[in-house]
Amino acid sequence: MDPTGNPRPLLRVFFLFLGICSLLLALWTGLLRLGWSLPSLGPDFPLIHGPLMVSGFLGTLIGLERAVALGHSLTYTIPFLTGVGALLLVVFPFSLFGPILILVGSLGLSIELLLLSIRQKSLFILIVLIGAVVWFLGNIIWVAVGSMPKVVLWWLGFLMLTVVGERIELSRLRAIPWLSVWVFLALTVLFLTGLFVSVFNFLLGLHIAGIGMVGFSVWLFRYDISRVAIRFTGLSRYIATCVLSGCIWLGVSGLLALFYGRFSFGFQYDALLHSFFLGFVFSMVFGHAPIAFSSVVGKTLPFSRAFYLPLGLLHLSLLFRVLGDLISLVPLRSWGGFLNVICILIFFISTLGTFFYTVKVKNRKSLAIQ
Repeated sequence: MDPTGNPRPLLRVFFLFLGICSLLLALWTGLLRLGWSLPSLGPDFPLIHGPLMVSGFLGTLIGLERAVALGHSLTYTIPFLTGVGALLLVVFPFSLFGPILILVGSLGLSIELLLLSIRQKSLFILIVLIGAVVWFLGNIIWVAVGSMPKVVLWWLGFLMLTVVGERIELSRLRAIPWLSVWVFLALTVLFLTGLFVSVFNFLLGLHIAGIGMVGFSVWLFRYDISRVAIRFTGLSRYIATCVLSGCIWLGVSGLLALFYGRFSFGFQYDALLHSFFLGFVFSMVFGHAPIAFSSVVGKTLPFSRAFYLPLGLLHLSLLFRVLGDLISLVPLRSWGGFLNVICILIFFISTLGTFFYTVKVKNRKSLAIQ
């Protein structure tokens, strides 16, 4: 521990490692679901693709980022619970150990943000708190019912509200008209209404949520600070490119929820989910990773133009995949999904490579000065 009670960078890297393990397992199961001939850890191994990606990787990452920001050792139990819980899904596929740990982790994040909202009243905290509660309620449905389509919609809401809330915080320096703030709140209520309706009428709830997703896409594209940052250079322009392109995919996923919302499985369902989880969420992950990674490891990760390569490949491969889904062209869908995995791996390898290269150069310079 450092003097502030915050775990040292090496321990924080361990929590990051838990999330990366879930990501790699999620990519593996994703390829199996696409029909690629790979070894499997069991007949139900491909079925945990969603929990591994959403709770194991993204949930752990969000919990870790929030713990680093708050700087209290107790908050690190949240990424520990979700990271270990996700790995238990692989080791004990028929047990509730993993889901319950993830459920407790999401409850912990909700309580953490509730306490923060009492001390710091802001729209940003309110939205990410609602997102965490949505994750917790979705996990309750997962443990109690196990109906994956209904659960996935709640997980989708968790990630969307978390991202949107963080974008509001980053855009706080930009003057947003009060009328637009009320429109934003109305969209939040509309989307939440869709979630609760989906429990009783999945089709109607998904359509309502889809309208909210399209609305959030338009709102972010209009008021996010990326509209200004895209004119800059370096890291600012790269992040803005990630955010604005992600907003487009958010709108696409909302439209697919409206037009193909009657499906809870199959190719159209795959297009709906991955236009959101890959197009929107991973665009945001790519954009925020240099900053988040630097805060976790305690060292600055410099910007590299190489970051644009996996971002461009992500959008191109996802376009192939979604098109293959919508026209039921299996080879295009499969290869698009395969390239999705490749671009994600390229991104993380290039990010780690840039980091270690920078550390090596700085060490050489410090030795030369000595």
